[in-house]
Amino acid sequence: MKKYYYLMLVILMSTSAYGQTLTVIDKKSNEPIELATIASKSPNAFVTTDENGQADISALKGSKKIEIRIIGYTTFYTNYENLGLLGFKVEMERSTVSMDEIVISATKWELSSSEVPSKITAISSEEVALQNPQTAADLLNVSGQVYIQKSQQGGGSPMIRGFATNRLLYTIDGVRMNTAIFRGGNLQNVISLDPFAIESTEVFFGPGSVIYGSDAIGGVMSFQTLTPKFSTSEDLVVNGNALIRTSSANNEKTGHFDVNVGGKKWAFVSSFSSWDYDHLKQGSDGPEEYLKPYNVQRQDSTDIVVTQDDPLLQIPTAYSQINMMQKLRFSPNAQWDIQYGFHFSETSPYGRYDRHNRVRNGTARYAEWNYGPQKWMMHNLVLSHQGISTFYDRMNLRLAYQKFEESRIDRSLNRDVRNTQVEELDAYSLNLDLLKAVGLKNTLNYGFEYITNDVNSTGFETDITTNTDTEGPSRYPQSTWKSMAIYINSQYKATEALSIQAGLRYNQFVIDATFDDRFYNFPFQKANLNKGSLTGSLGAVLRPTEKLVINANFGTAFRSPNIDDIGKVFDSEPGAVTVPNPDLDAEYAYNFDFGVAKVFGNRLKLDATAYYTILDNAMVRRNFTLNGADMIVYEGELSQVQAIQNAASATVYGLQAGMEFTLLDGFQLISDLNYQKGEEELDDGTTSSSRHAAPLFGTSRLKFNHEKVNLEFYVSYQGEVSFEDLAVDERGKDEIYAKDSKGNNYAPSWYTLNLKAMFPVSDKISISTGLENITDQRYRPYSSGVSSPGRNFIIALRASF
Repeated sequence: MKKYYYLMLVILMSTSAYGQTLTVIDKKSNEPIELATIASKSPNAFVTTDENGQADISALKGSKKIEIRIIGYTTFYTNYENLGLLGFKVEMERSTVSMDEIVISATKWELSSSEVPSKITAISSEEVALQNPQTAADLLNVSGQVYIQKSQQGGGSPMIRGFATNRLLYTIDGVRMNTAIFRGGNLQNVISLDPFAIESTEVFFGPGSVIYGSDAIGGVMSFQTLTPKFSTSEDLVVNGNALIRTSSANNEKTGHFDVNVGGKKWAFVSSFSSWDYDHLKQGSDGPEEYLKPYNVQRQDSTDIVVTQDDPLLQIPTAYSQINMMQKLRFSPNAQWDIQYGFHFSETSPYGRYDRHNRVRNGTARYAEWNYGPQKWMMHNLVLSHQGISTFYDRMNLRLAYQKFEESRIDRSLNRDVRNTQVEELDAYSLNLDLLKAVGLKNTLNYGFEYITNDVNSTGFETDITTNTDTEGPSRYPQSTWKSMAIYINSQYKATEALSIQAGLRYNQFVIDATFDDRFYNFPFQKANLNKGSLTGSLGAVLRPTEKLVINANFGTAFRSPNIDDIGKVFDSEPGAVTVPNPDLDAEYAYNFDFGVAKVFGNRLKLDATAYYTILDNAMVRRNFTLNGADMIVYEGELSQVQAIQNAASATVYGLQAGMEFTLLDGFQLISDLNYQKGEEELDDGTTSSSRHAAPLFGTSRLKFNHEKVNLEFYVSYQGEVSFEDLAVDERGKDEIYAKDSKGNNYAPSWYTLNLKAMFPVSDKISISTGLENITDQRYRPYSSGVSSPGRNFIIALRASF
């Protein structure tokens, strides 16, 4: 029995061992620094400070080299023994410019940005609080390096390096958000995320398929939500935040609340947010073509086109949304960390504004064209372990279940039948990620991934005069999409100045789909795919001095066919209908990056990254035949038959450039500029501009920071896209574009002047306010079907406790 008592004693000691707390403060103000990263290679461990600037560093005990980093401060290098001599208290000095920050999206593990050959941008929580983005799509726009397209107010579709939609990847808390029905058209899924509950955001530019698999062609957008924080003492810690906000351009009514309760081993965080937006008002100075001074109303069983009192109101664009999050965390000792997260998001129905702008026979084409409620739910369980073993030093096992629901509702003007299509998708995923130091110079991260998506699609037609439903065609076949993969990635420190990164991934993807031929005479009943893909990357970072970094990277990426590619039926544009094509292969991208970043003195930093991407075997929409016919009658209109096909190649090249210049103490000038050019092959062998290659765009900011007062004046801008430079399939979209002097569609250039401020009322209460689009410009970001807000006044009251 005695040995069992000893065993119990060992377990008890291991789960109650005293932790060592490190405190990190600002050297000048003595204020605690939150979210400072504390990292060690041996032992391989990583922690961040809480709002009190404190972190438990027990896992770093004995380390010979510890790095403490945070944006805006000089990196602090030390060792565990020296921290003891400092009384486990570190004073950080502010830095005007920085070459280093900790990023995770490159490998799923913490790395200094100076060790990553790809370009990565992090969006700080401080900048998000100052900018007050209304949605997660607007949050991405804060970076000045991600272009956002919108077809309605309730949306936002990012464009990165000439790619968009299902050629970009989203992750939330490390879980893949892309599904088997992510389409090639504009996507709105990113708005399901809550910007108030996001702790950090990173944008990884270029191919990321080695780590993330299918779809990571143009880039990866990685969101980390609030992490439950433990108490660094024996006392229970309770803290949180609350916010209310309003904006004038859409009569916004927003509220948010989050609370963290932390003990030594247990912690949880709860978050709730609610938004309510009225119809969006556009600016008074701009193209007349952007005005739609009417909307359709149903009166006495008749559709009536009504003239609006205010032609600047974009009706219908109003919508509302709620988000909830609950996360639990348990850490029995320094080696184990277990987290469970629950997320839920739901929007109201909202109008797709560009479809409401379509005209037929001289009047509105649609009486209704709405998205139904967009719902997203996720359960996520993460088991993390760190400790020297044969196979790993650190391990993350992530199990997740997501449920998605979305629908499309349309009815033509003066037609009594409403069409509704509903999609429900269950997504299951398992990720095992391992990190292992091999010697002193090489670190391997490798893992396994399994994903399955079950798609349930239904359709029905409603006679609005009798309110009776009859079964109708679904958008997708009943289907399953699966992906299995293994990967390995190596970071090799060749010399103190040279780091090399190389990776390889093999991915198998499987599709099983059954088509319903009751409404369309398909020449097939099933579609089955079972194919593999091999991708790789090789890059290097050279840092000859502390103030110069040069990086180069070659990478490949792929996008496997999904259910949206092989199986949908929909009206892509007036007079055209897309039908299923079960014979598709994966498309591949080949990309080369070259970047340079240089600090001049202690005040100026310049960086530039050039890239060139080739997309081969691209899946594009082209003319097709169905049962030998190239035209069919669809919803009463003779329409050209089209389908997604491996029928093209495309190229994208461009330049991303940035500048940070400290003018005087407290004043800083920051500017980001993005240029890209995309071309894709057409059926006849000629080329067309790529639809998702955004025009020249950027943001320039003049910032002032003194103690807790933040001011920012900034200019956002976009270059013109002429009719000749529009993609061929964009040139006929009258509902989106303005008219040039020849009466052709084009996207005009534009700029906005904006002012933001945040200042404290007390230690716990602050006010943030802003005036956007000061000159009241009427403008639309390229390819958008809804105009951006006109002059917009924002005010938010924040409280912490």
